[in-house]
Amino acid sequence: MSNVTEKTLVLIKPDAIQRGLVGLITERFERKGLKLVGMKMMTLDEAVLREHYAHIADKPFFPGVSKFMQSTPVVAMCWEGLGVTDAVRKITGITKAREAEGGSIRGDYAMSVSCNVIHASDTAENAEKEVKRFFKPDEIYGYDKSEYMHVYAEDERAV
Repeated sequence: MSNVTEKTLVLIKPDAIQRGLVGLITERFERKGLKLVGMKMMTLDEAVLREHYAHIADKPFFPGVSKFMQSTPVVAMCWEGLGVTDAVRKITGITKAREAEGGSIRGDYAMSVSCNVIHASDTAENAEKEVKRFFKPDEIYGYDKSEYMHVYAEDERAV
């Protein structure tokens, strides 16, 4: 399926790990029809957090974000699909979780800005960088997903 080449990053954050939400969060993306092509549990260090959160690394609240993100391992996932980054963002909900729409992951499971259970890449360009930051090439799996004939129209599945 040559049309489905976009990949995006999802991190299940420490608050979701502590609350046992990994399966519920993963199920949302699976039920949408997205393809899981990489998944691992990992501990984040200061260097990767500074790179990942470069846009806030100089802010006074960054040390708290860093401490929170290192408080437990996270689950890193790479999802694939047509327009996958936008689809994942919609399912995830806005960053300020208490204002996130009901039915979204953050709207259903979070109340905080930083303890908002999940990170999702915000653009396809950032997703490409973030996937490379968290996954080695041999940790991303290519395989045929048989249900695609029921997820995408025939012209979207064209080879």
